[in-house]
Amino acid sequence: MFEKLQELLKNSQSKYYHFPVACILECDDGSCFQGVNVETSSPNAGICAERNALFQALACGKKKENFKRIYLYSLSKKNILPCYICRQALIDYCDMDLEIITYGQDQTIEKYRLGDLCCHSFSEENLS
Repeated sequence: MFEKLQELLKNSQSKYYHFPVACILECDDGSCFQGVNVETSSPNAGICAERNALFQALACGKKKENFKRIYLYSLSKKNILPCYICRQALIDYCDMDLEIITYGQDQTIEKYRLGDLCCHSFSEENLS
């Protein structure tokens, strides 16, 4: 998966903040949805790689129960994790058992569960 992420990273549109990120969301049927971050001159108008991949999967009809794991890669010296806006989107559309696998520049691998990163989260249950 690391090689696929490296190749995908080339598609990142990160000319403003120079922080390219690649993401692959894997589903239980083996299908994968790719995302890269797309920066704009107005930071809030861009999108992170994680939400880009997630929203593509949702647009193709995938559901919460279909998502198995998400892979992340950037050129950062340390492995990255989803930002809090992405964590909220993942909480809303993925199971808390979603596996998050991050790759460092040196191919260091770290693994997390969404529930471990977001143990006290706001979700649809709070809206009732």
